Amino acid sequence: MNRHAGPSRGGDSPSVPEPTYAERARTLAYLVRSGALATLSRKHSGHPFASVMPYALDEQGQPLVLISSMAIHTQNLQADPRASLLVTQPVTNAQGQESGDPLAAARLTLLGGARQLSSPDREKAREIYLARHPRASYWVDFDDFSFWRLDVKDVYFVGGFAAMDWVTADDYRAARPDPLADAGPGILEHMNRDHADALVVYARHFAREKADEATIIAVDRLGFRLRLRSGDRLHAVRIAFPREVRSAAESRKVLIEMLAQARAAS
Repeated sequence: MNRHAGPSRGGDSPSVPEPTYAERARTLAYLVRSGALATLSRKHSGHPFASVMPYALDEQGQPLVLISSMAIHTQNLQADPRASLLVTQPVTNAQGQESGDPLAAARLTLLGGARQLSSPDREKAREIYLARHPRASYWVDFDDFSFWRLDVKDVYFVGGFAAMDWVTADDYRAARPDPLADAGPGILEHMNRDHADALVVYARHFAREKADEATIIAVDRLGFRLRLRSGDRLHAVRIAFPREVRSAAESRKVLIEMLAQARAAS
């Protein structure tokens, strides 16, 4: 399996490596805790019926949901197991305010067939789900609730404008969340709050962009993405790390090295 996405998949330059769409899809599914579950309506035949749906992931990245037999979506699945789950990247800041264009954010649609789980699958699903949604412990043992799994058959990933494609179910299941997935939000907050000047230096040296302002908007094991303002022009660039980064401590070390290199060359 290719480790990096090719230039035709939305990279800023063929020389700037990115995680594959499969890796980015697994990372997004891992980070988000709820999505929109679309089932086929029994009442209105052929119409999709969408519900807000908290979920957890099994070892292969397949969504596990805890649903009541009284819910419309459960009744729809009992009649027709075909379903999809839409997962979207949040576009709000720490204060809950909208902070970006939702069409520029990543999103993911997982398509497949849903099935109710029985023991021992149910016990494993219970453990995984409650670790992700501990408040569900108040109703997990109600008689009308049961665990279902969406057995993924296909995946469609959108990474933002001009970055989209189908990902096979096998590639999605084989991929793993990016090692910086959990640390990423902290890295972004720290860099944007305390090192805005360094971000401009990165843009000018490594991307050869005459940026007036720079904001880091994404980071992964292979590099990071900056949103730049150059006069009235707003755009984004991706900058590669000189080596793979797998922890917050490693990212700090590499970013310091890159800043020293850029300043030495200026």
